[in-house]
Amino acid sequence: MKEPQQKTENRKPKTASNLRIFLTGVGGQGTLLASRLLGEAALAAGFEPLVSETHGMAQRGGIVISTVVLGDLRSPIISPGEADVLLGFEALETFRALDRCHSGSLVIANTAAIVPYPVAIGKGRYPEVETLLKLMAERVGAVLAFNAGAQARQAGSPLAVNMVLLGALAASDRLPFSDEDLLATIRSRTNPKFLEANLCAFQLGVEAARDPRHWCRHPGA
Repeated sequence: MKEPQQKTENRKPKTASNLRIFLTGVGGQGTLLASRLLGEAALAAGFEPLVSETHGMAQRGGIVISTVVLGDLRSPIISPGEADVLLGFEALETFRALDRCHSGSLVIANTAAIVPYPVAIGKGRYPEVETLLKLMAERVGAVLAFNAGAQARQAGSPLAVNMVLLGALAASDRLPFSDEDLLATIRSRTNPKFLEANLCAFQLGVEAARDPRHWCRHPGA
């Protein structure tokens, strides 16, 4: 007796409104992992993401940049004025990437500062974080800013800043796939001994995004 042939479904990739996410931080903060997780979650949800990474001097605390692009765009490059979301892992580096944003962009900023080498040796001064946030809020649609480093430590892992920021991004409703899509990817890609801390960090990021005290919205945004 012949076995019935299995019906194969020719799935077309989902389409989403064009979304450009620009991630920036310094080496050791997990910026690249965050972009990969976003890309894998989008792929698992049926999209065709484009992910790009610029490692720089990641091992020495240098600038690390990555991008995630969704929609009908055919390049992972995000030029000045094109980023819909700026995910900033370090306060000053977030401000430096402000030129990538447009008037409706969402900036999610970790307010914790990592002092660059010239400042550490007394050759420069780190700007006031509150001043940086005020300047950013004047240029974009909304700024969500909080100390993601403190949240990561509360979760039990100082290295989980990336999970905190991913939780905040998921709660912002800017992603075209669900929180569970992203959480499923995190679960599958995390070493079991770090999973509890990562999931806790993610939830703390969600809660931070739901706290109106952390938001500064441009009038009319």
